[in-house]
Amino acid sequence: MGKLIPLIILMPILDLYILVKASQSMGFGPTIILIIATGVAGYYLAKSEGRLILRDINREMGQGRVPGDEIITGFCILVGGFLLLLPGIVTDIIGITMVLPGTREFYKIYIKRWLQRLINKGYTNIIIRW
Repeated sequence: MGKLIPLIILMPILDLYILVKASQSMGFGPTIILIIATGVAGYYLAKSEGRLILRDINREMGQGRVPGDEIITGFCILVGGFLLLLPGIVTDIIGITMVLPGTREFYKIYIKRWLQRLINKGYTNIIIRW
């Protein structure tokens, strides 16, 4: 959690800087259209991927299995979709890589390792503390 605070502070600053530079390069109108287009496209992509993962979760539960991997996938899609709705180039890049199946695996591996470290340290009530 300690690494997250500087990221939350620095990401909007970096996004704002890139948006100003993009606006200077492309113009204000095209920059606004780009922001709106990525938000709309991100919404539909996250919605589509979200439906697929909900289907997978239901299938796993219907077969009596715990949908652990599917839940982490759903979390990536949720966070990625949220980032795509935020205005900014950096948030869009991170968001799209969290939503797309091929690049989402990087985040899933990181989340699994993070959860495993917490479990190894004895944090068994992660969700309640989070």
